[in-house]
Amino acid sequence: MTPEEILQDIQQRAAATLNRSVIIDPVIQERVDYVCRCMSNRAGVRLLMSCLLGKLEQPHVDPRKPYTEIGGTDSFSGRTYDERYLTKFINKNRLPLNSTTAFLTPTLRNIDHALTIDRELVGRPRDLYKKALELLEDVALQRIAADVLFVEIVRILMLLRDEKLTRMDSLLSTLERAEGALPLSSEAIVTLIKQHLSCKNSSRLPVLIVAAAYGAVGMRLSEIVLPLNSHNAADLQTGSFGDVEIRLMGEDSVVTTYEMKMKRVTKDDIDTAVTKIARVPNKMHNYLFITTDVIDLTVAEYAASFYEKTDGTEIAILDCIGFLRHFLHLFHRIRGDYLNAYQELLLNEPDSSVSQTLKEAFLALRQVAEIDE
Repeated sequence: MTPEEILQDIQQRAAATLNRSVIIDPVIQERVDYVCRCMSNRAGVRLLMSCLLGKLEQPHVDPRKPYTEIGGTDSFSGRTYDERYLTKFINKNRLPLNSTTAFLTPTLRNIDHALTIDRELVGRPRDLYKKALELLEDVALQRIAADVLFVEIVRILMLLRDEKLTRMDSLLSTLERAEGALPLSSEAIVTLIKQHLSCKNSSRLPVLIVAAAYGAVGMRLSEIVLPLNSHNAADLQTGSFGDVEIRLMGEDSVVTTYEMKMKRVTKDDIDTAVTKIARVPNKMHNYLFITTDVIDLTVAEYAASFYEKTDGTEIAILDCIGFLRHFLHLFHRIRGDYLNAYQELLLNEPDSSVSQTLKEAFLALRQVAEIDE
């Protein structure tokens, strides 16, 4: 069977036994449950899936040796299975996993030895990698068949997917029933977004706050926000100038760039921006920092000093909530459009950028706000 056929068979078997596990050993069951349900780190489950797929296509290989650098006839490239086959399978079935390979995470990168239980992988949570290695050992020593373990992993992931969709549908349906009522005021929306920003792991949200503004009024301003880059992608990798880039309709050049900071903007940040501006083929009108921290007045003055030096590009530092408040009052009549644009961007973000918990938190906060309003 080809890897695609193996995955199709695994998915069909998992769907057929969706509400019951076929694993008898309680120790193995506990291990696979932990790895699959560890939402803080999804690399462990993708590691297992890659190794199991390699083992099922090539029965002679050792599932603990997913690195060709190990050498010998029983090693294989887990990353190849991960990138070439699993990504498509995960996306097709909407499984709650990261969109990128596990083998580029710091813990699993550049390894040249077998993943045996006598070696510790340095990563968090520690138990995740410990249990993942134990499961690979279980397969290698034939305590459980590779296909049985794979079916159980996919079964649990499908259950998690369905639970997630059910929760989201419930939250969204509650909001839909509230449509037609008095829309939230601009200040209520500001309060809602501030509450959302105060949640853990919210570093992606300032990007969405600004992008949603252009999504709501871009057509009126004849300005377009370019597609957002991945949350963890560096500017040098993507060729972009910042986190949010704006161009005029009918033109290709970026006229406004926003760079988001969850900390104070420093003079070094300004110097880096000036270097970026210097390599822009066409003149950029604005390079704007959006920060959730305090604005240092000396740094703000330093930024303003580059207007003439850059031949007309303004560099400025804006407070994130201040930007939002001014925008909502300036475009008060479409404040509802803004909130819906923010929600749409938020829900469309991959879970690796905005966690499912953070998405559900926003919907719950919005539900409470609209009831109170």
